[in-house]
Amino acid sequence: MAEKKRNWFARHKVLTVIGVIVLLAIIGGAAGGGNKSTTSSNGSKDTKTQAKAETAKVGQAANDGKFEFTVTSVECGKASVGANQYLTKTAQGQYCLLNVSVKNIGDQAQSLVSSNQYLLNASGQKYSADDTATLYNAPNGTSWYNDINPGNSVTGAIVFDIPKDQAPATAELHDSAFSGGVKVNLQ
Repeated sequence: MAEKKRNWFARHKVLTVIGVIVLLAIIGGAAGGGNKSTTSSNGSKDTKTQAKAETAKVGQAANDGKFEFTVTSVECGKASVGANQYLTKTAQGQYCLLNVSVKNIGDQAQSLVSSNQYLLNASGQKYSADDTATLYNAPNGTSWYNDINPGNSVTGAIVFDIPKDQAPATAELHDSAFSGGVKVNLQ
């Protein structure tokens, strides 16, 4: 009698279990960023919609997930950015530098990525960061992709290329690509 053919998963039970565990770990890690619940002064948890309703101002701390963002200033009107003559980038419109301090208020390292940050104009148009310009503008070649350990902070400028006739009204800052984000009024 011929032995019945079994599918690959049945023949490789150990590899199947390991694969499922790895897949669950990846999904859990991706969903882990962006915990938005905050505690009010009376000790109750605020909902995401209540937390989103509040918009911070320049100089005020604003929390999203494991990060505390403090926008110190925004500078627009720069035609180009760069640390030296070889690492220079010219804007299509104008560069706006969002000067920000980011502190990890969580209990484990979290990655800060400049491409998760946005500027919005008064009409609500959303502008993404220019990662290359941000890298070229950063001192000592450091970029805005950093793993920040709990309690540590990084400070620097995230660079955005927006049209010359526009001005940023709001910054939308995220601790991860999956978080709800927090808004900071720039005007």
